[in-house]
Amino acid sequence: MSVDYRLAPEHKFPAAPEDCYAVTRWLAEHAATWNGDPSRIAVGGDSAGGNLTAVVAQMARDRGGPSLVFQLMVYPVTDLNSTAPSIQENAEGYFLTRDGIVWFANHYLNSADEKNNPLASPLLAPDLRGLSPALIITAEYDPLRDEGEMYGQRLKEAGVPVTISRYDGMIHGFFGMPFFGKGGQALLEGAAALRGAFASKATPIS
Repeated sequence: MSVDYRLAPEHKFPAAPEDCYAVTRWLAEHAATWNGDPSRIAVGGDSAGGNLTAVVAQMARDRGGPSLVFQLMVYPVTDLNSTAPSIQENAEGYFLTRDGIVWFANHYLNSADEKNNPLASPLLAPDLRGLSPALIITAEYDPLRDEGEMYGQRLKEAGVPVTISRYDGMIHGFFGMPFFGKGGQALLEGAAALRGAFASKATPIS
């Protein structure tokens, strides 16, 4: 299911995460109406969608469900303070720029203080224990590379099963271009991870 969440600047934070979480809850509650399995729900997204994936997983844990089997984050935004080294290293020349990231954040948030809210910057959540297993895909020449990998490291430290997969030579956006560089390889990795997560929760047919 693709979530048509409200967009900034017309609808600022926290409209997007609240919409995505509401749809996730609806999906779990109504799965049977379209032959879905509420015990096998995963969340996933790239870039801003990766941010929302991380945030929705935290919201599901903290708000009593639904239970998620997996989270797939592709070069996610995890800290809107934008202080990770790769923000400077890859600031220009690789499609997504440092100035672009700042511009997006300024249009998304109501104030600078919200950069420290875990629902905007999931890396800053005080506790990541109890979250669903994850795959985090990053790109070597992406300003967001380090914050995605830092989030993965924090998940590991919290005991969450996580794979961090960096694609060397790639830029932000490559995942959505399967015929560009290693885009197809990354797409297959994500699909395999989801397939494995769904299979592990499958109910045997009697």
